[in-house]
Amino acid sequence: MLLFLTLGLLVHLVFFASIFDIYFTSPLVHGMTPQFTPLPPPARRLVLFVADGLRADSLYELDENGNSRAPFIRNIIMHEGSWGISHTRVPTESRPGHVAMIAGFYEDVSAVAKGWKENPVEFDSLFNESKYTWSWGSPDILPMFAKGASGDHVYTYSYDAEKEDFGAHDATKLDTWVFDKVKDFFHAARNNQSLFAKVHEEKVVFFLHLLGLDTNGHAHRPSSRDYKDNIKIVDDGVKEIVSMFQHFYGNDGKTTFIFTSDHGMTDWGSHGAGHPSETLTPIVTWGAGIKYPQKVSTQQFDDEFLKEWRLENWKRRDVNQADIAPLMASLIGVPFPLNSVGILPVEYLNNTDLFKAESMFTNAVQILEQFKVKMTQKKEVTLPFLFTPFRLLSDSKQLDILRKARLHIKQAKFDEAVSLCKELIHLALKGLSYYHTYDRFFLGINVAVSFVGWTSYVSLLIIKSHSSLTRSISKEVKVGSENIKIYMMV
Repeated sequence: MLLFLTLGLLVHLVFFASIFDIYFTSPLVHGMTPQFTPLPPPARRLVLFVADGLRADSLYELDENGNSRAPFIRNIIMHEGSWGISHTRVPTESRPGHVAMIAGFYEDVSAVAKGWKENPVEFDSLFNESKYTWSWGSPDILPMFAKGASGDHVYTYSYDAEKEDFGAHDATKLDTWVFDKVKDFFHAARNNQSLFAKVHEEKVVFFLHLLGLDTNGHAHRPSSRDYKDNIKIVDDGVKEIVSMFQHFYGNDGKTTFIFTSDHGMTDWGSHGAGHPSETLTPIVTWGAGIKYPQKVSTQQFDDEFLKEWRLENWKRRDVNQADIAPLMASLIGVPFPLNSVGILPVEYLNNTDLFKAESMFTNAVQILEQFKVKMTQKKEVTLPFLFTPFRLLSDSKQLDILRKARLHIKQAKFDEAVSLCKELIHLALKGLSYYHTYDRFFLGINVAVSFVGWTSYVSLLIIKSHSSLTRSISKEVKVGSENIKIYMMV
């Protein structure tokens, strides 16, 4: 019986572990070659503002008096840059959102086992590819991008974890702390020759993580005065930082600014699921290499947000959250993060058609590299006669698309080249998914068959055990001169 129980326990442990092997394995691969656009980038530096927990509607809508809660950002939308909605994915948490924006891929679910705080698998990021990155904000977010960075070029400045008090009356101090520290940093740079030289390098990133809105949203709800007032404080802080950058760099026109959010928040102050209030976040970009506002008469979207926000005449350009990473990489001329699955939103770029086509070509090759590594890895662990390649993207198909795209660029047929590169990217992404889930059906069938077999075996043992309790007892009884056998079932 002990052997029977031990065997049963082992079988169920195997079943349990198989689920993680099927659904909880990391999609990341390693061994790719870095890819970057060969043309000069439009920007020398990039400033990334992330307002943690900011909903798209909370930023874009007007208040009860018809005024914007973020007048500086709204002025950017109308006069200086491009805007839209950044669509996030579940789980709508801070770490997965930042990984999508900065590394270009959607966090694998294995990270949940570590509370979204540590890297279950090391990955590349925009910060790692930059010449230098300086970042300010939460100790929960900044270290994960410095941990995997090669060399000593990603610098982090965080407040104490105790300051992240979700029950605090006023969490805007988390944002003002960041703004104050950035101003102190540039003041110090004026008097520090070594630091002054570093911040004037090209391929430099500044990252400002603003946690106040997320904290106020949890504590007071997004409809509260605290949350809405925090938006105004963030808007004022961004305005001041932008002015400081322009003054420090002498209005050289080589700075790109991106303002966005990692996730939104429900009306009751939570996030993590897939409600539109959690997955729709703002993205506003301006500065070097960014397209200026475009006035339009009509726009086709399935929602009614444009009318609600009174932005129906300003071209809206939506992106997926992972698309922000290749956008930032192309703007400052660094290699696209190796594990990025983002598709470069060329409609945001204010550059030559040649630059856009070359950037899309780089994006396609970078994602294709992942596909080829993933295919090789799967081929090595699968018996040759059982291996079924992804038929939509054969070696000849890859070469044919790349050759045609390169020819189109050479012939200045840039739109055709961009279209071909997008086709190759979509095929490569399908192929990545195909190989990542390659064994899922086989493993699922095996688990199901094993479970049915194990259940049948246990059922037979139970039936046999109960049957052994039922035995026939015979007894002879003498009736007159005859002996009669009576059978009794006990």
